Amino acid sequence: MAINQDTVLRVAHLARLQVTDQDCAELSTRLSDILAMVDELQQADVSDAAPMAHPLDVQQPQREDKITETDIRDLVMPLAPAAENGCYLVPRVIE
Repeated sequence: MAINQDTVLRVAHLARLQVTDQDCAELSTRLSDILAMVDELQQADVSDAAPMAHPLDVQQPQREDKITETDIRDLVMPLAPAAENGCYLVPRVIE
């Protein structure tokens, strides 16, 4: 798919960008090259490739799931500006 200068000017207008005529010609060429590269990548056979989340086979280290802090709600609840039935009361933000 080739991008002409009219398309570049239209997209620049929508993006609120100021593009000179010289830049417009260069951008249309560069964007057409990029789209040609994307088309070339679309032709690649990836039917045997397994989906992956990361290019390297790494594992995230996990810590042991254990309680490290005690419940301090009874100590901090009196410090709250407003509390009721063990819950902190905050101002309403959605009407």
